[in-house]
Amino acid sequence: MKYTAQDIAQLERRKRGHLVNALSGVKSANLVGSVNDKGQTNLAIVSSVVHLGSDPALLGFIQRPTTVEKHTYENIVATERYTFNAIENSFIEKAHQTSARYSRANSEFDAVGLTPEFSPDFLAPFVKESNIKIGLSLEEVIPIKSNNTKLMVGRVEVIYFPENSFKEDGHLAIYENNVVGISGLDTYLNISKNTRLSYAKPDLPLKKL
Repeated sequence: MKYTAQDIAQLERRKRGHLVNALSGVKSANLVGSVNDKGQTNLAIVSSVVHLGSDPALLGFIQRPTTVEKHTYENIVATERYTFNAIENSFIEKAHQTSARYSRANSEFDAVGLTPEFSPDFLAPFVKESNIKIGLSLEEVIPIKSNNTKLMVGRVEVIYFPENSFKEDGHLAIYENNVVGISGLDTYLNISKNTRLSYAKPDLPLKKL
């Protein structure tokens, strides 16, 4: 099959969304935890988290247009703190349900049955059920004029993960924690280790690690 830009634009809205969201392949699956200045917690699923750099440690995610009320975005801008929590097999359905449009007063934590976990030195809530958790501070918000979205850039302030998943060379074996990925809008995939290879150099053969 071949689809041109014109063909894609003419697809029914949801069908177009399913197709285009699948084009980038398997994406990370995370829950964004936040809180407003009144202490009301919020939890939202995202599949757009990307690595932006290691020095300083920066992660980004795409915030969809804020033409309607966006609790996560408003909380992050107000408090400048938020969390990423890896989604695991044990709570896929609960995580997916956070995409429903709950009122501001109705916390997704309570609505779907996940547990907010607070650290004494970090404002935003983590998801207790997740093994890999990241606390971030808002670094900058970059508008994307093409579609009125925003790149939310966060600096990593704290990370939590199982000790046995952290390897001697710094590798974090997320696949040892039943973490899942997302294909398209609604398909969850198991993540397992296939091959890990050595750093590529022109004059050296690759080694399996």
